Amino acid sequence: MIGNSGSFFKNPVVKTSQFLELQKKYPTIPSYKISESEIKIPAGWLIEQSGFKGKRFGEYGVHNKQALVLVNYGEATGKEIHLLAKKIQETILNKFEISLEIEVNII
Repeated sequence: MIGNSGSFFKNPVVKTSQFLELQKKYPTIPSYKISESEIKIPAGWLIEQSGFKGKRFGEYGVHNKQALVLVNYGEATGKEIHLLAKKIQETILNKFEISLEIEVNII
């Protein structure tokens, strides 16, 4: 068993106009209509498209079957996991102009 906290990020909600622009560049982007003006995009898809799924950094990384799950392979610190989360957030913001919100409680 691999140590993890389950789903680490919330699925972001974006304006429909932003989604339509993203869809031009990424025609297969999955989505869920929230309202006429908002669309939810799976965070796991964004993370996977950014190359993090299955990526390992020493004793921590991103699960190879579910990109929403950050894992501790044994001796990683909470700080290392948090830094990975920040790196993922920064990458998603730079690539898609979407802010990912952390879902887990960090103490």
